[in-house]
Amino acid sequence: MYRLPEKFIENMKKQLPESEWEAFFAVYENKPFKGVRLNPLKGGMYALKAVLPFLGAPVAWEENGYYTDEEKLGGSPFHAAGVFYSQEPSAMCAAPLLDVQPYEKVLDLCSAPGGKGTQLACKMDGKGIVVLNEPVLSRAKILSQNVERMGIKNAVVTSELPEKLSAKFAGYFDKILVDAPCSGEGMFRKNAEEALGEWSEENVTMCAERQKHILNEATKMLRRGGRLAYSTCTFATEEDEGQVRDYLQNHPEMRLIKQEKLYPHKVAGEGHFAAVFEKVGEAETSYLRPIKQSVTSDGQKAYRDFEKTFFKEKFANRLHEVSGIVYDLPEDVFDWKNIQVLRVGVRLGEVKNGRFEPSHSLVMCAKKEECKNVLDLQTTDSRLEKYLRGETVDCENENGWCMVCVQGFPIGLGKVVSGTLKNHLPKALRLTTLR
Repeated sequence: MYRLPEKFIENMKKQLPESEWEAFFAVYENKPFKGVRLNPLKGGMYALKAVLPFLGAPVAWEENGYYTDEEKLGGSPFHAAGVFYSQEPSAMCAAPLLDVQPYEKVLDLCSAPGGKGTQLACKMDGKGIVVLNEPVLSRAKILSQNVERMGIKNAVVTSELPEKLSAKFAGYFDKILVDAPCSGEGMFRKNAEEALGEWSEENVTMCAERQKHILNEATKMLRRGGRLAYSTCTFATEEDEGQVRDYLQNHPEMRLIKQEKLYPHKVAGEGHFAAVFEKVGEAETSYLRPIKQSVTSDGQKAYRDFEKTFFKEKFANRLHEVSGIVYDLPEDVFDWKNIQVLRVGVRLGEVKNGRFEPSHSLVMCAKKEECKNVLDLQTTDSRLEKYLRGETVDCENENGWCMVCVQGFPIGLGKVVSGTLKNHLPKALRLTTLR
């Protein structure tokens, strides 16, 4: 049992009725809850559940969420395949409040590492545009990797400060999520050393001021009639109910639809706060031109030649080439000039020595049944571990590019030459141990 800050204890006693004190503080003697969220972009729920025996009870507020007691989920080959995302159960409560739909324009303003942002994208089925932003570049790169692993086709991953984005996207988005940086009181059980080490009353005050700034900038980017969800993983009133009160006073164009607070002694989770607003007043709007797609090029022609040999039918629709790299862009995606962008749509691959070489992103957005040449490995097949370690494996597939799957779910690419599959799994994704 770790020691909670005395001031935190005092604050929580002011916040909760005395009858709940014992139950609240008792939770810190127990293990934290763990959860996973299934990825419907990878297949139907029956197929996803069939390969994940470690799923427990469903999470009440997220239709694809489940509790689990499994340790080291990152070592599962189905994690590498993007079949699920590890996410703390109560953190799943905010995204559903936005009721995101296909074809909408959606922004997750503070997105890394990507739990809530990929949760939103899973509701869109690849249709529309979801911008996932993280100002800290190192964290934005991790976010981009998770977008790739989950097979999200319609994402734009950016790394900018909120004020830089609001200057460009005034009145642009239908839905915005602000999962704001906070004092992290809800993480005292899950990340005790880090969360407790950083907590202080001064940090609570600093977080509240930063959240206010982020919310102000986010509001500028919301269209009239659009929804904005605000969430934290803290219990501090200044960052939760107090933030909502001040926000409504400063933004008469917004109305509160709902707010909820999940306490760890009342729900099976670590604790979370979420509120959702609607913009009812007029919104400033700026016209964003769609990106002008590159004209048909040698690289695009090389991709189409590859596409005919690799896929059974046409896979990509809106080809765009930059410096020999070919992308499939989301429909009507904006011109991202002057914005730091890490990922737009699907990076299909690049032309090397006159030949098209497909990327890992392409195969993670595809499905087994779409491809002609597939090596589908069972978890009991020793070749699966060899492949995930980056080694070559024996196979009887036809020569050429080959999709590698684990029990029907794509995990990477290889190139078959005379009975040997040469490994094209990116080095950064190779596993040293397999669960």
